[in-house]
Amino acid sequence: MDKVKVLGTEITYYHKDEEDYISLTDMASKFGDDTLIYSWMRNRNTLEFIGIWEELHNPHFKGNEFVTFKSQAGLNKFNLTPRKWIEATQAIGFCSKPGRYGGGTFAHRDIAFEFASWLSPQFKLYLIQEFQRLKADEKKQLGWDIRRNLAKINYRIHTDAVKENLLPPELTPHQISLVYASEADVLNMALFGMTAKEWRDQHPGEKGNIRDMANVSQLVCLSNLENLNALFIQEKIPQAARLRKLNQVAIHQMRLLLVDSGIKQLGSGGG
Repeated sequence: MDKVKVLGTEITYYHKDEEDYISLTDMASKFGDDTLIYSWMRNRNTLEFIGIWEELHNPHFKGNEFVTFKSQAGLNKFNLTPRKWIEATQAIGFCSKPGRYGGGTFAHRDIAFEFASWLSPQFKLYLIQEFQRLKADEKKQLGWDIRRNLAKINYRIHTDAVKENLLPPELTPHQISLVYASEADVLNMALFGMTAKEWRDQHPGEKGNIRDMANVSQLVCLSNLENLNALFIQEKIPQAARLRKLNQVAIHQMRLLLVDSGIKQLGSGGG
């Protein structure tokens, strides 16, 4: 479970089946207590809203029970709670979480926003604004995770190609590490125009390495270069020729990305 602060009140929410469920209990606490949820559910407009929502999203929704509730809405004796609604109709828009901390009544965000509007239009607008910000942040993080995972996968493809095609079986672990470092610097030279050591010598006070300082466009390009170099290795292309090819690809891709990353064109004798 996570929390978001809206007008000074922390609202708990969690993900279920790729959907967001927001605590109605937390929302109600800002304006009173859980009785507000029950009062809201007695409202005929509310009942129609949550019923139609279930019909749109829940193939197992018991529509006949919904019709019965709707016929009773507005009567003084009519009362409806989330638990009663769930048990009678097999609704999925509400759920209850046990526990002293983080427990209470939750609803799908479509329904939660409707409850927020009933409580206070201002509160609803701030709640929506905060969730839009959270979703934007999640998309950015997801994009970064995908790029990082892609880089890891391509790195494995690249190192496997080196191991299968460039490493004699009698090499010591230290010698193997030197070969990997050499191939890593092929990519560094193609994209950054320098080896890892040259970068460290030029940045003695920096933490990390040349790739840690790369921007997103460079990381995407690096991922592509790893795949290409693995293919070139399998095709037995000499290292100097691979370096020239990879550098040309890097320059072309970075130009397309409109990023000035300081790529240097290698001379025809580069090795």
